[in-house]
Amino acid sequence: MARIVMKFGGTSMAGIERIRSVAARVKREAESGNQVAVVVSAMAGETDRLVGFCREASALYDPREYDVVVASGEQVTSGLLAIALQAAGVPARSWLGSQVAIRTDAAHAKARIRTVDAHAIEAGWAAGEVAVIPGFQGVTEDGGGRVTTLGRGGSDTSAVAVAAALGADRCDIYTDVDGVYTTDPRIVPRARKLARVTYEEMLELASVGAKVLQTRSVGLAMKERVRVQVLSSFTGPDAPMAGDLPGTLIVSEEELGDVERQLITGIAHDKNEAKITLTRVPDKPGAVAAIFAPLADAGINVDMIIQNVAHQSGGSTDVTFTVPQSDLPRSLDALTQAQDAIGYDELLHDTRVAKVSVVGVGMRSHAGVASTMFTTLGQRGINVQAISTSEIKVSVLIDEDETELAVRVLHTAYGLDAG
Repeated sequence: MARIVMKFGGTSMAGIERIRSVAARVKREAESGNQVAVVVSAMAGETDRLVGFCREASALYDPREYDVVVASGEQVTSGLLAIALQAAGVPARSWLGSQVAIRTDAAHAKARIRTVDAHAIEAGWAAGEVAVIPGFQGVTEDGGGRVTTLGRGGSDTSAVAVAAALGADRCDIYTDVDGVYTTDPRIVPRARKLARVTYEEMLELASVGAKVLQTRSVGLAMKERVRVQVLSSFTGPDAPMAGDLPGTLIVSEEELGDVERQLITGIAHDKNEAKITLTRVPDKPGAVAAIFAPLADAGINVDMIIQNVAHQSGGSTDVTFTVPQSDLPRSLDALTQAQDAIGYDELLHDTRVAKVSVVGVGMRSHAGVASTMFTTLGQRGINVQAISTSEIKVSVLIDEDETELAVRVLHTAYGLDAG
């Protein structure tokens, strides 16, 4: 008997017929002898609808009441799935985030999970029940017990947290794709599905544009050593059981095995980037801190940073960096207000840029990864505007119009095309 957490996203729960299909899949897992807990998202498009209501009610809505409204989407699907399971002859009940005691901090609309009390689910399993839990929501750990939400895509994080609390053998994330690919198959039809990816690789891929899993969920899985499998919920009723399905398993590097032969795992891209340049910043100690302190105070994450060669006269330099495109207006506002303290001349910005990244644990033991990247892009006339690196990742900033070409030529250059 295995302990399995199954998570179904919004497209999997989009309507009664799809919910019945999910119920049939859960029934197969339960009847195979496994103990099953299910985490569900709201129906596709429902959270956007609820967010729209909040904005119509007031542009300056109370985040605490916002959470009450948007958390209702998952409450609906958890109840409907429990009803569908009962109709299929499977003992089941739904649990709200407060009843399962998914305790979070009080950062409404972007709360972080502190603890999960799994005793209620354990008791239900002892009685032969399948537990159905709404993702994306929790309750504050203080005495107030206010409903909180985890931010968009938070149901993945909910599922991993529940799996960790239960000591689950596996957390199966069912989506509209059947696994993690070497790159976006819509750009490169010869992209290959990966059987296994390390936590670190998936974390890097998620952070630089791969949309398969939420970044926070991967970080939590790595911390708690939860084995995560990405699967498609749109396979037929006669498809193999999840333990036999050819999805993608997210595991530790030790479990992956021989990483020496795996140089590059995948190519990711992200068009949600904006480039900011401050011209003629004083070239003196503390000048860079004066730039990034107001951005940090505004909660804005800065990614790539370049400090250009100092101007020959005047003792100044240009500083270029990137922020998420959604944070550009707040970034410009913060920097404009801090102009006197920073001492820059002009504030320039560009949203027609994209970040392309190559990721792979094999970089630790292989030289020449960056050289291959720059040579390949240079041969196709693609200009690199900025560079950032980590131990297992190299990212470049390029013109947005050249994104697809860059992804295709790099995928081929690193030998990732399917045979």
